[in-house]
Amino acid sequence: MLTAKQIDEIREHLEKAQNPIFYYDNDCDGLCSFLLFRRFLGRGKGVAIKSYPDLNSQYARKAHELKADYVFVLDKPLISKEFVEEIDKLQLPIVWIDHHAVFGNEEFDKAPNFHVYNPARAGKEKSFEPVTYLAYQITKRREDLWIAMMGCISDHFMPDFKEEFVERYPEFWKKGIEAPFDALYKTEIGKIAQALSFGLKDSITNVVTMQNFLISCNAPSEVLSEGKENRAFREKYQEIKTKYKVLIDEAKRNLGKKLLFFEYGGDLSISSELANELSFNYPDKYIAVAYHRGNIINFSIRGKNINAILQKALKVCEGASGGGHEDAVGARIRNEHLVQFRNALEKEINNGN
Repeated sequence: MLTAKQIDEIREHLEKAQNPIFYYDNDCDGLCSFLLFRRFLGRGKGVAIKSYPDLNSQYARKAHELKADYVFVLDKPLISKEFVEEIDKLQLPIVWIDHHAVFGNEEFDKAPNFHVYNPARAGKEKSFEPVTYLAYQITKRREDLWIAMMGCISDHFMPDFKEEFVERYPEFWKKGIEAPFDALYKTEIGKIAQALSFGLKDSITNVVTMQNFLISCNAPSEVLSEGKENRAFREKYQEIKTKYKVLIDEAKRNLGKKLLFFEYGGDLSISSELANELSFNYPDKYIAVAYHRGNIINFSIRGKNINAILQKALKVCEGASGGGHEDAVGARIRNEHLVQFRNALEKEINNGN
């Protein structure tokens, strides 16, 4: 949770920003966070961050191209030193709103133009609220409740405004839904949230078109309705949905005693979405989805206390990186380390951490 003081400070930053740029992580939580701020403020541009694990320096030129006067970074666990240096050359303030318990940018925390808002880094209590929830704390536009709900359930968090959402949009919910992933995979609002996640896999041009369309939507019923404004988005959603179902079926054939370990390649990076649904289907198992691209393998891993397990397993791989939440993490290793990483991961799981 953000404090009242932090909420006031972020609102002040937003009010000062006449032409802000919002960099957001390339998932539904990041997108919905941007939408809440953009619809609240009525101005600003959004840029989906596809670089991993950090926001790299190449994105700084967008701030220059768009003549931004303020930089907001949403739902990104790391920001590269080079990105901060490039933004500093433009003499722009950075407001970083995040919820990951990942450390690595402390050197900038006290810089005058670098403002950090991350409850998970406060060190007092564990914080599980996604950035969408934090954004809704700040914006509080009741008409955007449905956007806030999508971002929360997609990041495995059931918000305290659930009852208000159900009262306002009963046709997008189901009776008996209490867990966030039940909402994501069994309700109409969850279907739309998944569609947004898939839409982010499209070209930059089409993602911008999708952003603009969503900014104009007045209700969740408009998102998947047939119209020329969202045609590319709907087509991409259907295309990826077909491929996604095939990958889910293939992954299920790799179920082990404690671990489901699945590898795939190609041009579709959806390891996080696959890992989430597989974890929903097999809540008592550990899930590791490996996406091969060149000499790099990106992992999305789910399971109880998986972050602690991951940190031990990564020690066998030189140059590897990874982290995230307690039960949901991402990692990156080189292709030649795959076997030893898998062995280390299985060993730590079988040892009970």
